[in-house]
Amino acid sequence: MPKIEVNENLFFNLLGKRYDYDTLEKKLTCAKAELDEKPDMSKPAGERVIKIELNDTNRPDLWSTNGVARQLRLHEGAEHGDYDKFLSKAGAVKDCGNRIVTVDPELRSIRPFMVSFVISGKAIDDPMLKDIIQTQEKLAWNFGRKRKTISMGVYRVADIKFPVHYKAVDPDKTSFIPLACDSPMTCRQILTDHPKGKDYGWILKDMKKFPLLEDDKGEVMSMAPIINSATLGAVQVGDRDLMVELTGSDMESLMLSANIVACDFADCGYEILPVRVDHPYETGLGKSVTAPFYFQPVTKGWLSHINSLLGSSFTADEVTASLYSMGDTVSSERVTKDGCEDVEFTLNPPPYRNDFLHEVDIIEDVMIGRDVETFEPEKPHDFTIGRLLPLTQFSRKAKMLMVGLGYQEMIFNYVGSRHDYIDNMGIDAAKVIEIANPMSENYQFIRPEIISSLLRAESGSANAQFPHKIFEIGKVAYLCDEENTGTRTRQKLGFLTAATTANFNDAAAEVSSLLYFLDHKYEVKECSDPRFIPGRQAAVIVNGRQVGVFGEVAPQVLTNWAVTVPCAAGEIDLEELM
Repeated sequence: MPKIEVNENLFFNLLGKRYDYDTLEKKLTCAKAELDEKPDMSKPAGERVIKIELNDTNRPDLWSTNGVARQLRLHEGAEHGDYDKFLSKAGAVKDCGNRIVTVDPELRSIRPFMVSFVISGKAIDDPMLKDIIQTQEKLAWNFGRKRKTISMGVYRVADIKFPVHYKAVDPDKTSFIPLACDSPMTCRQILTDHPKGKDYGWILKDMKKFPLLEDDKGEVMSMAPIINSATLGAVQVGDRDLMVELTGSDMESLMLSANIVACDFADCGYEILPVRVDHPYETGLGKSVTAPFYFQPVTKGWLSHINSLLGSSFTADEVTASLYSMGDTVSSERVTKDGCEDVEFTLNPPPYRNDFLHEVDIIEDVMIGRDVETFEPEKPHDFTIGRLLPLTQFSRKAKMLMVGLGYQEMIFNYVGSRHDYIDNMGIDAAKVIEIANPMSENYQFIRPEIISSLLRAESGSANAQFPHKIFEIGKVAYLCDEENTGTRTRQKLGFLTAATTANFNDAAAEVSSLLYFLDHKYEVKECSDPRFIPGRQAAVIVNGRQVGVFGEVAPQVLTNWAVTVPCAAGEIDLEELM
């Protein structure tokens, strides 16, 4: 979960009051947060740092000092911030003057989108500068997948001549002085020689051209998403006007991030000046995009559903007040629904939030806004006896049989990379579930089968004495049009033997023993699973349905995993056997 460090003085100044740390711990629950570490009280108040852990990743607006302080202020009854004075909306775009950025058409296939705005009005002090840097890194690292989909840069406006140009350049012929350096480096050289290039160069290394931001004088501002220039991109304490830009591959995420940062600075007393970015292609929010921009859709909820789910008897006014204390703007209307009178709420999220996907999200905000501690504990109305699910009992029986056959149980993650689940196994990716917004490429796909997990364990076990016999009983999932959700999750048993003598016949004998003691008659048929050697594999058929497969693992699959001994493996759907 994200953790942030906040300057004690800055935090309590933004909050408008001071709490002792036991009280603060309780107050933080409205932001789904908790104290991770109290400050060192031996330090001066201006240097003390409070460490806060956020327990939710769908509220990136809370990943800053002001984000947490704002939520606590609102929960205590503070008025909403006046963000309309700088927010553009559909049909009502703010005037940007000469603050314009042009985008090169070639960036469409490199790093296509950009949004920007200007912070003005007063000088940046040291705590605020540190918080800018922290917010930049948290948004880019956690929300932007280590800068791949979102990166952020900040520049001194006094030295910039508008319009600014976002261009695609030849990385071997373009050079500038990056931050923390005193001599020019080519864009390609930055990837290999600069510390930030070593950290984030993987994002651009395969591109023929690199993205570069420069002003109308030709002065380089940054090479997104790697590093700012040492001239325009070196922000210091005392700077008054700053240009903030965000580049990436997802316009909605970029705009949400821009709104978050802009609202943070507006709450701190800065003036926000919009910037227009002209794209030569469609972005999802139009070609000319002016940030900050309000794009959040409305969400509807009903009083009967809120009270039913929370076990409450709130009035419409109480629900409205609870949502207001979470920063939401709400209107209500009496309606007739399913023949009964009800109240329909229409919620407009604040510009820094985009996490309302369903009516249940409204209900969660009502609960938090009302304060969880105000809900009276209730005893259960029905008497129930806990017991194991039949599937769990059946799985335990299969587990004991596998142990009896000499296998050792393993437990693996259900989420992994394309390399592990698809490329190494040589399977078709059409049915594999891909996560839309993964935090890392290593956790981008849901595993469609268990054998890949077993081979990963085997690939790191070459020094252990052979034979290796391992198994796992766990979940797999895959795309399935027959399900309402479009996916199907199954409980499967996977097993693998690694030894110089591992072969089809031994695997067949163990499958026979397992199914005998699970009280199932079966037959085998020839199959063509790419994970196994042709002619040395078989499908397991029970009651006319295929419930599994086993065989000798294909040499190419073993090579992909760097496994140097023969392997026999199999997989059986336990739910099909119940």
